[in-house]
Amino acid sequence: MVVKSVNLETVCGITSTLPQNDKIEIAFAGKSNVGKSSLINGLMNRKAYARTSSQPGKTQTINFYNINDALYFVDLPGYGYAKVSEALKEKWGKMIEGYLKTSKQLKIIFLLIDIRHEPSANDRNMYEWIVYNGFEPVIIATKLDKINRSQKDKQIKIVREGLNVKPGTRIIPFSSVTKQGRDEIWECIEEVMEDKEIN
Repeated sequence: MVVKSVNLETVCGITSTLPQNDKIEIAFAGKSNVGKSSLINGLMNRKAYARTSSQPGKTQTINFYNINDALYFVDLPGYGYAKVSEALKEKWGKMIEGYLKTSKQLKIIFLLIDIRHEPSANDRNMYEWIVYNGFEPVIIATKLDKINRSQKDKQIKIVREGLNVKPGTRIIPFSSVTKQGRDEIWECIEEVMEDKEIN
């Protein structure tokens, strides 16, 4: 898809009412500092539309980006950031859960995992939570440019086994630097858009 227009249309905090959108929604979940904003910017062909930060835990809201007036990218708050209070983490969790349970337009959840490391307990919990809510997430293994090419298959296996993913789960290695994986991610999104048109 050629991205012609991007608009940050809705920002939902802990007390906000979630929008009732009439276009499909594609959600992005991941640990703080996993490269979520960089991925979203890469998909949108924008350098800094989704705010990237060296300070983890920056995304504290659910952000809805209108793409081409055809679909929404939904940026969920990053999880697992140590300097946030337990009470706030719980509120974020409820906010995300509320979105997963109530959105009528959510079609895919991309779960981002750092390819360099074994998935954390928070990563596993998020994966299981997404599956429990009836979705089959696509795993994006980020920061591909930070490992040697020869390590890729081994690290993907570590991600697959660390999350104990269901058979057939797609894992797409991605680099925000080289943009490797970008086309595969867009293919997933376009498949969903085509399904909607058929149905």
